[in-house]
Amino acid sequence: QVQLVESGGGLVQPGGSLRLSCAASRTIFSINTMGWYRQAPGKQRELVATIARSGSTNYADTVKGRFTVSRDNANRTVSLQMNILKPEDTAVYYCNALYGGIGYWGQGTQVTVSS
Repeated sequence: QVQLVESGGGLVQPGGSLRLSCAASRTIFSINTMGWYRQAPGKQRELVATIARSGSTNYADTVKGRFTVSRDNANRTVSLQMNILKPEDTAVYYCNALYGGIGYWGQGTQVTVSS
């Protein structure tokens, strides 16, 4: 099993930045894919970005060039640097780990982009 705890959400003005972090309860070295998803009110959960053990990344078109996902295996964390935030980025952001064929989720952290 893997427990995931997100942090770093909050309220930010359009054009601002936030950095989300996800701490795992176990080593993530053996976890092939980790990433971030988000869910806005009234919408389905959607992929934001993923990062494989190899370091290869995948981004939703809506965040390419603005968001950067990274992982620190030694510290068992995955981060999401979000720049040039837009109101449409407002959502609950969830950390995800795919391990042993099972997807694990954190409890989510709220990101609100508003002036």
